[in-house]
Amino acid sequence: MLDLNMASTSGADDAATVAMLMASAPTRPGATLAVGRDASRCHLVTPADWLFVSRVHLEFHCDDANAWFVTWIRGSQDAPVAEVHVDDGVRRVLPYGGSLPLTRPGSGEVVIGDRGGQRRVTIGWFLAAD
Repeated sequence: MLDLNMASTSGADDAATVAMLMASAPTRPGATLAVGRDASRCHLVTPADWLFVSRVHLEFHCDDANAWFVTWIRGSQDAPVAEVHVDDGVRRVLPYGGSLPLTRPGSGEVVIGDRGGQRRVTIGWFLAAD
């Protein structure tokens, strides 16, 4: 089971939380959870006017071997206005259009940062051993 919780923060400190949302999916091939501005396609939805986040920005997906990955979905722009990193004890940059595995069992964060400001979306994740 992959559990996600998302906090959107704006300002110099994390006290200015805009929203806290949660979603989960069972560990089975083909399971997905999406994060972005489009409420019709995403399980976790960021503020609609936060344009540094794409309509569908991140996808968490389970492959045929029951391994979970996070992918930064390429948007309509050639160059992103955000930066994304995964931290599970080791901070790794998630490249635009790239994927990184999630440690199982494990936990960590995926952070979408606004390159042009102080806004940030933090997705905490927990992956059970099952």
